[in-house]
Amino acid sequence: MFYNVDESQNAIMEQLDAAKPADFRKIYDASMQMLFRISFKIVNDEEAAEDLAHDSLIKANEKGLVFPSINDAKYWLIRVVKNASLNYIKRKDRERKAYEKVLYEEHSKSDSGETDLLKQESINKAREALKKLPQNLQDVLMLREYADLNYKEIGRVLGITEGNVKVRIFRAREQLVKIIGEDNVFLPE
Repeated sequence: MFYNVDESQNAIMEQLDAAKPADFRKIYDASMQMLFRISFKIVNDEEAAEDLAHDSLIKANEKGLVFPSINDAKYWLIRVVKNASLNYIKRKDRERKAYEKVLYEEHSKSDSGETDLLKQESINKAREALKKLPQNLQDVLMLREYADLNYKEIGRVLGITEGNVKVRIFRAREQLVKIIGEDNVFLPE
C-alpha cells in the first residue's frame, strides 16, 4: 500500500488514545511484533518476551495515554518494554543467586550417613552415661545442657547456691568423661 506524502504524514501525525479500543488496536498492530523482538533480544525467552510486550501495551491502555502520533506511541512502548525486560533479567539473576545460595548452604550443612551415625551413637552413649550419675549431678547437668539455664537459675530451681551448682556441674562432667572416655565421644563441629 503506497501513500502520497500528505497521507503518510497524516497517518503519522494523528493523535491516538490508548484507552480507546480502535486506537489501542492501531497501536497494538503497529508495535507488538517490534516490542516482542526487543524484549526477546534482552530476555532470550519467548514466553517472557511475549508477556513483557503485552504488559507494556496494557500499561499504555490502563493509563489512558494519548500519543500525538503512532511513532510517539512506539518510542514510549520501546522504553517501557526495554526497562521491563532489563528488570526481568535482574530479578531472574537475583532469584538464581538466591537458589544457588540455598542449595549450597543445604549441601554444605548436610552430613553424611556416617556422620549421622556417629552423632547418634554419641548421643546414646551420653544418655546412658548420664543415667549412671547420681541424681543430684544429673539434675544440674540436665538443667545446664538441655534447659540451657545459667548457674544462678539452676541454683534457684534446685534451692542451692550458685557455687554449689558450679561444683556439681564440674563433678558431673568429670564423671561423664570417666564413664564414656574422652576419645569415645564424637563431637560435631
